Amino acid sequence: MSKAIGMIEYKTVAKGVTATDLMVKTAEVDIIEAQTVCPGKYISIVTGELSAVRASVDAAKTAYPADLIDSFVLGNPDATIFPAIMGTTEVGFGNVSALGVIETFDAAQIIVAADNAVKTADVRLIEIRLARGMCGKSYVMLTGEVAAVQASIERAKEAVANSGMFLDSTVIARPDKKLIEKIL
Repeated sequence: MSKAIGMIEYKTVAKGVTATDLMVKTAEVDIIEAQTVCPGKYISIVTGELSAVRASVDAAKTAYPADLIDSFVLGNPDATIFPAIMGTTEVGFGNVSALGVIETFDAAQIIVAADNAVKTADVRLIEIRLARGMCGKSYVMLTGEVAAVQASIERAKEAVANSGMFLDSTVIARPDKKLIEKIL
């Protein structure tokens, strides 16, 4: 079994905290993040062996389906997802040939989009913003060569399209230095 991550996103803090407690009692998983996000939703991200993560997420989904917004389980997630979520990614100013942005209506699908994007082409994640200060919406910013960023954004859009949570995306070739300075 490989390492995996899973996430639940609930409409209320009470159900989210209760579901998180159930997740860690159901299987041997570790909590990466558990917190309130805008607009008063609750997210929990867990990690562990794939079977344990799947069991814990399934338990939460089954126990509290009425307040569940979204969830996912990813086996073998790309390692760059974690620093992008935590805002600790290092990308130099001279390394930005293109800037890609994809935005979703929820927090769970943006991680799915980011994982698909970074596994599609040679791109680097800049940031994954999980619904904080965005009324529940989320986004990922990534960089690389123009063709790689375009391919990654297209794949990310495909990955989240069926969820109904895709909002918007863009690819900017040669973004202005002033914009990059603000982003990085």
